[in-house]
This record gives sequence, structure tokens and C-alpha cells, in this order.
Amino acid sequence: MTAAPTDEGFVVFDHVQKSYDGETLVVKDLNLSIAKGEFLTMLGPSGSGKTTCLMMLAGFETATHGRILLDGTNINEMPPHKRGIGMVFQNYALFPHMTVAENLAFPLEVRGMGKSEREVKVMRALDMVQMGAFANRRPAQLSGGQQQRIALARALVFDPSLVLMDEPLGALDKQLREHMQFEIKHLHETLGITVVYVTHDQGEALTMSDRVAVFNDGRIQQLAPPDELYERPKNSFVAQFIGENNKLPGTVEELTDETCLVRLETGELIDATPVNIRHKGQKTLVSIRPERVEFKPEMMPEGAHMINAEVLEVIYMGDIFRTRMKVAGSEEFVMKSRNTLGQTKLRPGEKLQIGWHPADARALDPM
Repeated sequence: MTAAPTDEGFVVFDHVQKSYDGETLVVKDLNLSIAKGEFLTMLGPSGSGKTTCLMMLAGFETATHGRILLDGTNINEMPPHKRGIGMVFQNYALFPHMTVAENLAFPLEVRGMGKSEREVKVMRALDMVQMGAFANRRPAQLSGGQQQRIALARALVFDPSLVLMDEPLGALDKQLREHMQFEIKHLHETLGITVVYVTHDQGEALTMSDRVAVFNDGRIQQLAPPDELYERPKNSFVAQFIGENNKLPGTVEELTDETCLVRLETGELIDATPVNIRHKGQKTLVSIRPERVEFKPEMMPEGAHMINAEVLEVIYMGDIFRTRMKVAGSEEFVMKSRNTLGQTKLRPGEKLQIGWHPADARALDPM
């Protein structure tokens, strides 16, 4: 959980709550500080509160309790158009009757900028997203990816210090979405702007962000850089939501500060790293990433724990093999192995031993 923020962040949520009916809180006591120039992603399933937080920051929703600060100023009562925030939506929100250039000029005109200065800023913004040749086209004449670039340029055209993005790539196909992820990431690095990005796509969050805030049930479950989030999840929700994850239920038999011994439901004993385990006898869910599982003796890490497995299914995925196994009573245990020259091909029905380093097995709270 995050600590109470200081007023020193560029964006600060200070004990923010939101209720639509006066009773049910969709955002519960949110404390979050975002640094100037940071790319922070709010990640979580539908209904977790992430989009509501973005809408409160944009000014389209009002906090029921608490303060939202932007560069030290309380913006709770400030109307959206006075916050100076760029916004990119999933549906692009481009005016169909205007040309691309007119769409970009509109927010500048609203701010009272003269025509010559508007033209310079519009072309600069279009060049940022490599769309300078499309200034005179209308949105209907553009592909989905081109429209998204224009929506991004419009959010940047008036040089905002903060840009909010609400599922901006959700309508694009997989290949274009991945390409746009890198484009947005590089734009952020080049311009140094602060970005708050909302998505339910964990791959997108890991690819683009400086830090990720994982939301569930109106609260931040963990706030961390992508590698820490993936490698060291703080609870079972984060472990299962971020990437693919094996889960083995059991009971803690022995416990120290650094290690614990877990008896699985089928009787096997395995070592694990305790994360939020407090006492012996506690129920736990042991988390192991599929790519940390090995089956070749020469590839086993030192101190690896060994356990029996039966191959149920092998799926060829190009760069990797995804092998589903029966392990400790679970038929959903997955091992991922690289497709390398001379790779041993496992077959359904084959019985073998698999292993992993105890540090890669994390004993978490049962869900």
C-alpha cells in the first residue's frame, strides 16, 4: 500500500474518495504522488477505480472527499478547460466536419491564440507524430492508427505539462497497438511531459511505464516500476493480474524472515520466499512464473526444488514452447521454455521432474 503523499509531487491525490450514490466507494482513500516528467500507468480490471481517478484528475468527475493537487494547486473546483491538461481518448473524439489541421487548431483558438502562431504549433505537433502530410484531410479519410496519431497530436499541440490517456490504443489491432506503444513511449522521453495512462492491458503497462499503480476494488494494490511489479508482487491479486503465473495452494509449516516451508495440498513440501505471510499454519498461495520453471538437469539453478510433473499439452508459439502440466494435483501448471537449437521436445503423457529456485517461489496470501 502507498503511504500518504506529500504536496511535493507534480500530481497529488491526497486521501481522495469517490462515491456515486453516497454510500458505495468506487475509489477508497487514494494517496498517490506523481513526479514531474513521469509516465505513470493506472492498471486494473473493469470497475477497479482507475478510470474514475483519471476522470477526477481531468475534471470530468468531482472527488467526494480529499484533494487533488496539480503543481501545488488544489484543482478540485477548477473547471476542466482551465486545468491545461491534454487528453487522449480511446474513441479519438475528433470533430468529423473539421480537417486534421482544424482539429488541432481548435484547442489553440479556444485559448485565444493568434492564427499565425496556431499554424506553427499545428504543424509542429503533426510533425511530432509524422502526420504533417495529412493536415487537410478529414478524420473519415484516415485509418484508425492515423486517427489515433492525430488525437495524440491534438493533446500535445498547446504544450501541456500533463497528458492523460484513457485506453487510447484499445481500438487498434495488436500489431499497430504494439507499434503505437513504442511511439508514445518515445514521445514521452523526447518531450519530458508528465503522462498518466489508464489501461487494463498489463503488457501495455509494463512496456511503457516508469511506474505502474495496480488497482483493484478502489485501492492501489501495489505501486512500483514494471520489473519490481512482475518479479516481486506484493499479493496474490498482483501476481495473477501481472503476467502468467502458476499458483499452488498450501499451508506454512516453517517460517523465518527470509524463507518458509510450505506443505502443498497434495502433501509435497516446497521452499518459498514469504511475502505477506505472518505465522506458521497460515494458508498460502505459492506463486511461480512459468519461465522460471526448468526441466533439464543441466539448467537447474543451484538449490532448485524438484517436484514430479506429467506433461498434458505442448503448444508451439514460435519463440517459446508453452507446456501445460499436472503438478501437485493442479492440471493448469505451465512451463515456458525457449525454442532453441537442439531443444528437447516434450510429449503429452511424459513424466519428469521439474524445478525452480526457491527465491522464485513466492508465498502470498490466499485469494
